[in-house]
Amino acid sequence: MKKLLLLSAIALVAIGVRAQQGDKSQRPSPPAKVSETTSKGVTISIDYSQPAVKGRTIGNDIAPYGKVWRTGANEATVFEVNKDVKVEGKALPAGKYGLYSIPGKDEWVIIFNKTWKQWGTNYTEADDALRVKVKPGKAPSFTERMTFTVDKSGKVSLLWGNDEVDFKVQ
Repeated sequence: MKKLLLLSAIALVAIGVRAQQGDKSQRPSPPAKVSETTSKGVTISIDYSQPAVKGRTIGNDIAPYGKVWRTGANEATVFEVNKDVKVEGKALPAGKYGLYSIPGKDEWVIIFNKTWKQWGTNYTEADDALRVKVKPGKAPSFTERMTFTVDKSGKVSLLWGNDEVDFKVQ
């Protein structure tokens, strides 16, 4: 009987902890992570949640043009580099950053924010470490769930819907 009570207590604690943490795999926007070491030895990692288009219009219904967006869903997207780098030619020290953006039809602003461990909508502009501007392009194919890729050259691509937004990390 004592064993049964002990096992029941352990099970209840485990269920409570899981409920408190939230089950990320059951969220509408599942978690994803990409990591690549470039040919120059820089490890680039992006830890994010993947919102889906679900028939919505990017720039209007979701990730509205001209407004700061968390570049993902749920917690802030975390962008990490293991060495000091240049992003689109501008210096970014090694470390972890919250990755935000300001989407636009003709231009996206990619934002690296010093506060990375937070809920994605808790953005404070005063904490920005770097902002760069890039031109969006047409993706090779439609991507329902927002996806990041990183290649050996240091090109980071955000693919979502029919859009592709690239920025270079060196």
